[in-house]
Amino acid sequence: MIAPVDHDSTPSLPLPIAAADRLISLDILRGLALFGVMAVNVVFEFRVSIFRQFLPALRMHEAGTTFFAGSLSPDIVALLWVVMGDSPFNRAVEDVLERGVSMKAFALFSLLFGIGMAMQFDRIAPQRRFTLLLRRLLVLLAIGLLHLTLLWNGDILTEYALAGLIVLPFLYAPRWLVTASSLALLGLYFSGWLVRLMPLPSSAWMMQHATDAGRVYALGSFSQVLAFRLSEISTIAPLHLWVFPRTIGLFLAGIVIWRCGVLRDVRHHREPLLLTALAGLAVTIDAGPSVVTVSLALAYGALILVAASTAWGLRLLGWAAPLGRMAFTNYLMQSVIFSFVFYGYGFGLFGRVSVSLALGLGIIAYVLQAITSRWWLAYFRFGPVEWLWRSLMYGKRQPMRIA
Repeated sequence: MIAPVDHDSTPSLPLPIAAADRLISLDILRGLALFGVMAVNVVFEFRVSIFRQFLPALRMHEAGTTFFAGSLSPDIVALLWVVMGDSPFNRAVEDVLERGVSMKAFALFSLLFGIGMAMQFDRIAPQRRFTLLLRRLLVLLAIGLLHLTLLWNGDILTEYALAGLIVLPFLYAPRWLVTASSLALLGLYFSGWLVRLMPLPSSAWMMQHATDAGRVYALGSFSQVLAFRLSEISTIAPLHLWVFPRTIGLFLAGIVIWRCGVLRDVRHHREPLLLTALAGLAVTIDAGPSVVTVSLALAYGALILVAASTAWGLRLLGWAAPLGRMAFTNYLMQSVIFSFVFYGYGFGLFGRVSVSLALGLGIIAYVLQAITSRWWLAYFRFGPVEWLWRSLMYGKRQPMRIA
C-alpha cells in the first residue's frame, strides 16, 4: 500500500525516498522488527553482560531484582518475587525471547536493509547510483562507529555499513548471480564453520569478564564505562563475524525479493507470501538454530506483510508504521535511554533487574517512541537522524517540514 503522492518533489533531482514512494507495509514490518531488536537488546545485552548467554551457571542462578517488602502482604511479596526475582516466570520470558525473537528480529532487519538498498538503487538516476549509495553507506559507517564507541558496543550499524559496501556491486549483477551468492553465504552461516574457526574465550575468562562488567557498568562513571566498553570490542568482534555471512546473504536476498515485484503489490501476492510463511514455519520444526533464525524471520515477515495488506490488518498494525519510518532515530534513542537506565552514570541498574522488569522498561520506551514518532511525522518528513543521513548522502539539505 502506497501513501499519497507528494507533489512538492522535483522529478529531475535524485531526491530521497519520501512519503510518496514508501510502502506502508514495509514501514509496519520495520516498526515491529524494531520491537524485537529492542526486546533482545534490553534483556540480553544492556541488562547483563553479553557473555552471560554462554554461561549456563550464571543463567541458572540469577539474583534478580532486589525489592523492599516492608509491610506488604505475603501475597504481594510472592507476586513481586514472580515478576522481579529469579522465578520460573522470568526464565520462561527469557526462553520465549531467546527461541522466538533473538536473532530473528536482526535477520528480518537484514532483509529489510537489502530491500531498502534495492529501492534506493531503482530510484536514483543511473549515472549517480554508485556515488550516492557509496556515500550513504560511508555516512552509516561513521554514525555506527560513533554509536559503537560512545554509546554501546552492541551496535549493528557498523556491521550493516561494512556488509552494504560488499553488497553494493551486486546491485548491478543479474538476479541469478545475486541469488546464488545469497544461498552460498547463508550456507556458510548454516555450516557453523566460522564459529569453529573463531571460538569464544574460555568459560573462566567469560565468568571473570561478566563479573567485571557487573561492577564497571553498574557503578562506573562515563569515562570508566567508556574505557571498559572499548576494551570489550575485540572480544565481541567474533560474535559479529559469526553472523557476517548471514547479514550479507540476507542483504542479497532482500535485493532478490524486491526485484521479484512481490512487495510492490502485496495484495495480489498474498498466496505466495502465505506459502512462504508456511514453508518457513515447517522448516523450523526440525532444523538447527542457525536455520531457524532465517526461516522464522521469513515466516514473520511474510505473515506481517500479508496482514498489513488488508484493511483490518492496516487498522490493527498501522501504529507501527511511524516507528518504522523513524527506525534509525528510534534505534539510536533506545541506546541513549537504556545506557542511562543501566549504566553507572545513570540509574546503574546493570545486573540488578530481572528479565521481565527489563522488558517492561523496554516496552515503556517503545510505546513512548510510538507516540513520539507519530507526533513528529505529523509535522516533519523524516526522523532527525534519517534527515541527517539523507542530507549527507545527497550533499544537500533536504526539505524537513511538511508544507
